[in-house]
Amino acid sequence: MADRRQVLRMGAVAAAAPALAGAVAAPAAAHTTSRRQPEIFGHRGASGYRPEHTLASYELAARMGADYIEPDLVSTKDHVLVCRHEPEISGTTDVASRPEFADRKRTVVLDGVSVTGWWTNDFTLAELKTLRAIERLPAVRQENTLYDKLFEVPTFTEVLELRARLSKELGRDIGVIPETKHPTYFRRLGLDLETPLVRALDRARLNKRGAKVWIQSFEAVNLKDLNTKFRVQVNLVFLTSASGSPFNDPKTYAQYLTPAGLKELSSYVDGIGPDKSQVIPRNADGTLGTPSSLVKDAHAAGLKVIPYTFRAENQFLPADYRVGTDPNAYGRAIDEQITFLKTGIDGLFTDQPDIGVLSRTLTN
Repeated sequence: MADRRQVLRMGAVAAAAPALAGAVAAPAAAHTTSRRQPEIFGHRGASGYRPEHTLASYELAARMGADYIEPDLVSTKDHVLVCRHEPEISGTTDVASRPEFADRKRTVVLDGVSVTGWWTNDFTLAELKTLRAIERLPAVRQENTLYDKLFEVPTFTEVLELRARLSKELGRDIGVIPETKHPTYFRRLGLDLETPLVRALDRARLNKRGAKVWIQSFEAVNLKDLNTKFRVQVNLVFLTSASGSPFNDPKTYAQYLTPAGLKELSSYVDGIGPDKSQVIPRNADGTLGTPSSLVKDAHAAGLKVIPYTFRAENQFLPADYRVGTDPNAYGRAIDEQITFLKTGIDGLFTDQPDIGVLSRTLTN
């Protein structure tokens, strides 16, 4: 039997996804085609099959053929980057059931919104390593709850080490696309995300042109700093929402996505990561509408387009791509991704990387 510590750290059970075992073998052929083919980004790993932001999830994404794995980065109290979707961790770890940390619960203003819970910046790395990951959407992904409390919260360095190991084992370069989560929040705490992020890339010899690395953020200022102050050599991608503005930014996301806004973005980023509804909006009845001009406009500005997030469950699909009435059952996810790939996007974020790989193959 494998050592339990090894399972907790490296996610040994990630080697197979029983429900889709036949699909895992497909990527070998897919990666022999043109380099210009759209790339598949494992959203928080293979979060449709394993609790998100665990080494098990990242490893499974790579084995399913994802070109990139995506860790969201937040900081610990002792300024170590760890992988969690948000700095508040009650929904992704077992911290709420741990009596020794009951007094850490507090209310924090996060990007202008009061949120109550437990915060990574109130824990040292050693303390966080005593917690275990749990499924964030247990009602949607009941099968993922099988893996609750099996895996640790990984550090960014551990993800880069996993990337290197899997690249060697699988015989292809696995990319990594970290996202800085709430960089303004952490900067105000004296725990900037940029410095340890760049140092980690430097140590891994990945901070160079041509490295299979993107850094993404919803905050334009964060990306400007990475480009000018930190002079990172890797690609940068500006994430956009279908509504609203970046935190503490007078410009709306819609303004950033105008032809003039895209031209300005191209001076310091290499791509955009829009909400998929900004590529193909939905009609009033929830069905899929007509593609917007965003892909064409972004390409005209020299930017790549990588929309998010593609999920297989009915509740996340356009009305005309759903099958049956169970919101958690799988719908026509392959057809949806093929439709988006035909718009000319340069890649997509998906919770089920094997579905993305298959959709890409069927589009070629």
